[in-house]
Amino acid sequence: MSRKIQVMVAEDQAMVLGALAALLETEPDIQVSARASNGREALKQIAKSLPDVLITDIEMPEMTGLTLAAEVRERYPQLHVIILTTFARPGYLRRALDAGAKGYLLKDRPAAELAEAVRRVHRGLRVVDPELAAEAWSSGADPLTDRERQILWRAGEGRTSSEIAAELHLSEGTVRNYLSEAISKLGAANRVEAARIARAKGWL
Repeated sequence: MSRKIQVMVAEDQAMVLGALAALLETEPDIQVSARASNGREALKQIAKSLPDVLITDIEMPEMTGLTLAAEVRERYPQLHVIILTTFARPGYLRRALDAGAKGYLLKDRPAAELAEAVRRVHRGLRVVDPELAAEAWSSGADPLTDRERQILWRAGEGRTSSEIAAELHLSEGTVRNYLSEAISKLGAANRVEAARIARAKGWL
């Protein structure tokens, strides 16, 4: 019998994590070899279990799925990543692909599609919802730089410029300049509106 595809699932909701693992385990050629509830834990588990495919949510505590995908690309280039999320946002898809993900699926898709996606990315293929892909490439590129994104995300969470400056080891003036640039790029009236726009596009 050929070796089963070794899969790791990273998901912060315990019930969803258990359900995904149980569904995949019903497939004769797939084995869930590791589970994690956040991105940092996932990286530790990957080093131990060395899976073939990683299925990860986007929004998780400590490290997001997008950051995790980028880390995996750097440390474990042989590991194929599938983003499994509720977010049908073009910006998230573009960022996921930029981070090296080979698949991007929505959680409301049939379970059989996830198993088939695991097989396809394991063969080196890419699996992306075609309608979402078309929308992503027609919606325009993310105008924010990484630093603008970091600062705008914190501003959207309610942090003040001084708090952001202390956290990122920048001056308050530098933080205000980045925020001003981000607000201008997004055509927003203020930092709150800019964060809302960026989130809706999947840029935060």
